[in-house]
Amino acid sequence: MRLVSESNEHLIGFIASTVEKLRDDMEILRNDVGVLRDEMGVLHRDVGILRSDMGTLRDDVQNIRREMATKEDLALLEDKLSERIEVNTTSIRGDIEQVQLRLDTMEHSVSSRFEHVEGEISRLRSAVYLLGRDRPDVLRLLGQINPN
Repeated sequence: MRLVSESNEHLIGFIASTVEKLRDDMEILRNDVGVLRDEMGVLHRDVGILRSDMGTLRDDVQNIRREMATKEDLALLEDKLSERIEVNTTSIRGDIEQVQLRLDTMEHSVSSRFEHVEGEISRLRSAVYLLGRDRPDVLRLLGQINPN
């Protein structure tokens, strides 16, 4: 009987350490999600700034067109505007690609952590059922009526 009690104590210690590890893993996941939200907020703000800049460019073009008198001036302005739009578009594409890469990395990290947590939960569940063979009252606490 002492051997069973000693085995149960080891099992309970294992369960307690596993639960603590799972809590730590969940806290890390929460932090990763917070970082992702912060980065999405920054991207949202940057896109808003770019939209504002594009609106300003359109207004500038309209004002300049009203003030310009020659076709050459309009052609020059159109070339400059096309160049600025191309630069801004390239910049936006680069920003989007960076965010996508970061999101992919974070998704992989979160997925790996969830798989790890699922494995730990499976191990914990096995340990609880092993403990419950000798103590059916534990399984009743978990909602199991019949320990078989």
